[in-house]
Amino acid sequence: MALAEVGIVYATVPPVWLILLPGDEDGAIVNLVPLRDLLTMDAGQIVGNLLVFAALGFLGPLRFAAPASVRRVLALGAGCSILVETAQYVLQLDRVSSVDDVLLNTAGAGLAALASRRWWRAGRSPLPAGGTGPKRGEVSGRSA
Repeated sequence: MALAEVGIVYATVPPVWLILLPGDEDGAIVNLVPLRDLLTMDAGQIVGNLLVFAALGFLGPLRFAAPASVRRVLALGAGCSILVETAQYVLQLDRVSSVDDVLLNTAGAGLAALASRRWWRAGRSPLPAGGTGPKRGEVSGRSA
């Protein structure tokens, strides 16, 4: 569990830190048209964007019960990516804030979640396998 937490932090914070460093564009640029920037990105930029939240998508469901579904990981990846892109714009870092970055970051988190899905713990519910908890007055199947 602790290794998953360390992996999430050490594999996610450095790319986000680099994204939030000032860029070399002339002012903040916003692109809200999907797939426009994707056509002009080189392979390194695409792979980099896929990897930004990949550790979160891979290790998050292994460590925490809440994101243990692909939909939730996609929502978490999209939310984090929107937060980073908004911060780039609000902080006027002279970078391009693009919907394509959000799409690629989210896809990376989702693909990583699919890659780790076989190791997600089954039955995280505190309830017994039958789906019902102890009855009133019982403690773990025994009468109180």
